[in-house]
Amino acid sequence: MTDSPWLVIGLGNPGPDYKNTRHNVGAMVIDQVISDLGEKLAHNKKVTSDVCETRLGTKRVILATLRCYMNESGGPTSSLMNFYKIPVENMIVMHDELDLPFGEIRIKQGGGDNGHNGLKSIRGSIDNGEFVRLRLGIGRPPGPMDPGDFVLKPFNFFEKSQMTEYLAASTKALSDIVSFGVDQAQNLNNGNA
Repeated sequence: MTDSPWLVIGLGNPGPDYKNTRHNVGAMVIDQVISDLGEKLAHNKKVTSDVCETRLGTKRVILATLRCYMNESGGPTSSLMNFYKIPVENMIVMHDELDLPFGEIRIKQGGGDNGHNGLKSIRGSIDNGEFVRLRLGIGRPPGPMDPGDFVLKPFNFFEKSQMTEYLAASTKALSDIVSFGVDQAQNLNNGNA
């Protein structure tokens, strides 16, 4: 870990139609952190993203949501890294994860994209997959529903009833990564939701 600030990107799709869908859970965590801190996101035209430069504990962080569709996340992510001079090991990408049950959280350093188009776009644009991932479980679709349709649907009634607790656990996991590093954050959070 360098002296560089952390860049934290919450993946999602832009616009009100997608705001509360499963695919936007990463962006929902950014919104929660911003709300908890009493801060606001501001549009930065140079990086075509909404950003907030702030602190989590004693660490400098740049919180960001992208103004593009999920499968185009790479270009804006690369722009953010270049603009703020962020090394890949100081970037955290928060994203929905079909392979984890709803409410489960896993912290992972590096790895493949596992079919996630946002991660695939980022890996392709920065030519590196060694960033930190905060994998936010949304579960698998019921029955024969296509996963691509499932991720674009709003959370169901039960999931909505658990959302406050889920977002609180997610923001804690993020804060732990920034404060203590990946290894200790994994010990504190992986499997706990």
